[in-house]
Amino acid sequence: MVKSTVRFSETVMDRVEELVEGEEFSSKSEFQRFAVEYVLSEIDDYEPEMLDFDEVRDEVFPDHALGRDAEPGEDGDGEFYQVAARVRQFALRGEIDTARELIDTKYPATDPRAMVLDDVIETYRTSDHTAAPRGRPAPEPR
Repeated sequence: MVKSTVRFSETVMDRVEELVEGEEFSSKSEFQRFAVEYVLSEIDDYEPEMLDFDEVRDEVFPDHALGRDAEPGEDGDGEFYQVAARVRQFALRGEIDTARELIDTKYPATDPRAMVLDDVIETYRTSDHTAAPRGRPAPEPR
């Protein structure tokens, strides 16, 4: 291994020491190795070399582990597009609860696809689209 010296502010090192004392990491060196490999794996096509990297990542970022399990189906994103079309259709018709139920049955809450579809619903819920179903005039206010 190559040795590298890096200077950090006291505030940063205090926080790292808290994580080490809290048993998330066994040492400051382990934290620093993990941090560097994690950033590289997120921004580049880099395969981490750190022993037990996946286990440490899943412990430190439990939501990441849930989202990672939600891979596209065998047909790529075809199923997602079909679900998105149905969600949009329900939302256009003002059937917001039905649209939400469809999302909940297809994807876990931490899945990025569920989050995108929730945003689709919100777009229709807060716009004039839900004021009246397509092709029919909006009811007069009382």
